[in-house]
Amino acid sequence: MTKMSARNMFIVATVVVTAVFLYLTYLSHVAFTAMTNPEDITPQVAHGKEVWEKHACINCHTLLGEGAYYAPELGNVIDRRGEAFLRTVLETTAVEGWGGTRRMPRFDLSEADIDALVEFFKWMDRVDTHNWPPNKEG
Repeated sequence: MTKMSARNMFIVATVVVTAVFLYLTYLSHVAFTAMTNPEDITPQVAHGKEVWEKHACINCHTLLGEGAYYAPELGNVIDRRGEAFLRTVLETTAVEGWGGTRRMPRFDLSEADIDALVEFFKWMDRVDTHNWPPNKEG
């Protein structure tokens, strides 16, 4: 193999790999947009995510399998328990904490924070996760 043919092979391989990478990136972006329903993200959903991050809920809970495994999965909590149950837990926690041996801390959540968290979890429940987590309970 001559120096020129090696150089040409390197250039062609680089162009092909770059083209494949860009195409796969495009396909991922299109699929991600379709799965997450970004048009449903309201200011209240965004505020709910901010409350989630402010109180570091991921330090105990998982969200679509990411986070700690100390407390329940919350990515599908609306589907599993319903909005009324979630609202009761958040309202009770805001006043006195929640749970038995594994106690959820009292975060002093306002009514607006609770409403925003519920909207955030309703949006999370609509994200197409391709049946993840495989167990409904997370």
